[in-house]
Amino acid sequence: MGSDLRPTGLFVPLVTPFAEDGRVDIDALERLAADAVDAGAAGIVALATTGEPTSLDAGERDAVVAACARVCADRRAMLVVGAGTNDTRTTIARHEALAGVPGARASLAVVPYYVRPSEAAIVRHFEAVAKRSPVPLIVYNIPYRTGRGLGAEALLELAAMENVAGVKQAVGGIDADTLIVLARAGEDFAMLGGDDPYLYPVVLMGGRGAIAASSHLLTRRFAEMLECGIDGRLAEGRAHAEALLPLVLALFAEPSPAVIKAALHAEGRIPTPHVRMPLSDASPEAAERALRALAVARS
Repeated sequence: MGSDLRPTGLFVPLVTPFAEDGRVDIDALERLAADAVDAGAAGIVALATTGEPTSLDAGERDAVVAACARVCADRRAMLVVGAGTNDTRTTIARHEALAGVPGARASLAVVPYYVRPSEAAIVRHFEAVAKRSPVPLIVYNIPYRTGRGLGAEALLELAAMENVAGVKQAVGGIDADTLIVLARAGEDFAMLGGDDPYLYPVVLMGGRGAIAASSHLLTRRFAEMLECGIDGRLAEGRAHAEALLPLVLALFAEPSPAVIKAALHAEGRIPTPHVRMPLSDASPEAAERALRALAVARS
């Protein structure tokens, strides 16, 4: 977080490690969170898509949030909690529950999925949630997952709302709407890159950081890349971006977070590479490609 209280820098949306018996491995989760912050992440996102929250029961979700809260409190890092659903009443309830989470500083609230409301209805949804939330919202705009996206005018309307801190923008590239919001949104609204191949160009155009699943690996290099972009060290940042791109592409070659988990398991950082159904574990070929890309990016 910067002094203006906008979310700034790198945020790692943590995977949920599973033990061989299928339970959530809280110790491994805490180690991942600590590693991320110690390597330069500004904060952690608990219960992001990467954490498979739709496959966790209520007790597991609470345990994940509590573990991330402990690590963030110990290291004075920013804790963001995924609290969005496709139902407004449930989304409000999950936000109100964040009042009981020590150190929660913001939510990640996805555009309502599956039901496909209009853009105007989505704006009203976030307005209702923001009015009741004890923490600022980071809106998650990811149309390929939700079936609905927010254009520039809707995002600018949200940017002007009290208790909306920013947007995680994951629209499959850098489109005109993204550039319009970067140019016109107020200083209190932060755009965070959400498409890992495009993180560096987003910060060059005025973005304040990223929520990046790929940054479970080589976290320090991802953080340095964003810092270079924000600080205007163009050539240095471009070198990082070019080196990291093959790794990013390899990590998303199969549905996330399967390949990320395979790489973390191969490094000995989580006990198994497993995801929960309906996802499937990474193929051996995808895991091997990711590890080769990781070795090159690390060199």
